[in-house]
Amino acid sequence: MAGIADFLDSLIGGFDLICFCMAIGGLFWGLFLLRPWENDNTSSAALNTALLQKTVALIYKGGFWLAAAQLFKIVLKIWLMVAVLERWPFPEFAQTTQFIGGMVRAFLTALMAGYCYYILSKHLFSKQHWITAGLVALPMIISGAWLVHAAGRFDNRFLLMSLTVMHQLAAAAWVGGIFQLVNVWLLQRSNQVPEQSWSLLLKRFSIFGIISVGLILLSGLPISLQYIDSWNGLIGTGYGNLLMVKVVLLSLALGFAWLNRSAVLQFVGFGNDYALKNRVPYYVQAETLVLVILLFTAASLASQPPAIDIPDLTASWQEVLDTFSPRFPRTSSPTHTDLIAGEAGRVAIIGQTPSMAATEWSNYNHNIAGIFLTVMSFFAMVSYMKYLPAPLSAVDKYVHLTKYWPLGFVCLGIFLFFRSDAETWPLGPIGFWESTFNNGEVLQHRIATLLVLVLGFMELAARITKNPNSKLPYVFPILAAFGGLMLLTHSHVGFQAKSAFLIQVGHTSMGIFALILSCGRWLELKLDSPGKDIAGFVSVFALFQMGLILMFYLEPLY
Repeated sequence: MAGIADFLDSLIGGFDLICFCMAIGGLFWGLFLLRPWENDNTSSAALNTALLQKTVALIYKGGFWLAAAQLFKIVLKIWLMVAVLERWPFPEFAQTTQFIGGMVRAFLTALMAGYCYYILSKHLFSKQHWITAGLVALPMIISGAWLVHAAGRFDNRFLLMSLTVMHQLAAAAWVGGIFQLVNVWLLQRSNQVPEQSWSLLLKRFSIFGIISVGLILLSGLPISLQYIDSWNGLIGTGYGNLLMVKVVLLSLALGFAWLNRSAVLQFVGFGNDYALKNRVPYYVQAETLVLVILLFTAASLASQPPAIDIPDLTASWQEVLDTFSPRFPRTSSPTHTDLIAGEAGRVAIIGQTPSMAATEWSNYNHNIAGIFLTVMSFFAMVSYMKYLPAPLSAVDKYVHLTKYWPLGFVCLGIFLFFRSDAETWPLGPIGFWESTFNNGEVLQHRIATLLVLVLGFMELAARITKNPNSKLPYVFPILAAFGGLMLLTHSHVGFQAKSAFLIQVGHTSMGIFALILSCGRWLELKLDSPGKDIAGFVSVFALFQMGLILMFYLEPLY
């Protein structure tokens, strides 16, 4: 069962941050954007009781879920320690900062959520009660400083703790505001809020979001400079790699924010609200997806040792670049007997011996999977072409068959089922349930295999259905996003060797492209032309890039 605990531990941190953004971001939303106590005509016409009730509900639900997540994190740590140490970790664990800080934060969070549930929800238009809610949340916000990297450092400890809290608050203001915008849009669709609520709050949040992003960068830069002291530390460690992933995801989110801002300016300057009503809601949804994945990435980053602490385990930029260098894919596999023969030496704690068979087995798996993805994504890109170039016009009549490209996922899923973990069932001696529940990495591989199979069947059904109101097409972007999430939170040893990091860097790169795939497909389903066609092609092109990464994959000998 330790495998399940390890897998859940990699996810609960992201859920913790989502709840934090819901609660604290909601308070910022109410205090600085809604300002329900103001009585000017514009605000009073756009803000009604239904909107305020939903806003406060998101705040206290986020708070209660955050308190539960904090307690669950402590339970998971106890579970993992019992599994590893094979004994009860108390009373020693009760004296640690993680336990004391976690319990205090859970209590303070529940106190804040309780105030919003019992008091603020009954005084929605009271400035005094909104300010009091912010003050009640303040101790909880501060208590989080003892649960971050900075709390365990000797140099600049107070400064780093303060900057981290500031970073979290700025992120909560932005992400929590996006959650609230989705809430406003849903309320408007169901006619529970006036029509002008969407444009008014989007305009207000446009400025507020810019300030929040500025504070994120202002606080994040000095933290990064304290934890990463060289270019190799940025490029060649798990901490630096996930930080770069955060930067890429932040850039994607800012791209959607720019589209939203452009629509707001078009509305304010020229009165044209077409994009504001017909495109921005879906840009906001895509931005929400990117930011949620960004929060899980941030949680994974918090579990990595800072680059400055592991100079001897840092890969050079040349080694990282070599991971992505084009090469002929491996199309032959070592025998299962050779693989098993080398496993004992490879996993030995003392006298570890690298296994060439294990490395070649893994290279074969990744390269063949890459061939699957590049071929099917090629046909997927062709499916977006109405007519082929003149030299290929003779096969135009077969272009419609390219819509069956998702069958490639089904074939890939079957391949992965047999090849992913050769030491476990069905090929190896370790049983299915034993390997699944006692090894977090195997569990993630099993989930990924199931995900690929379901993805293939569901997307194939979506592409060939004749029902225009079918919900099947929406399964693909949701599952692709979950796949990207798993790639970005893939389990690795904390103080990992260079070889483990060089494996991780491929996972995180594919995780980014999986997210682009998900957002592109979602926008293809939601936008009008030409945006939908561009988004659809970008999504399958991202799948093609994932295929290339896998096809050129070369695992270090370990």
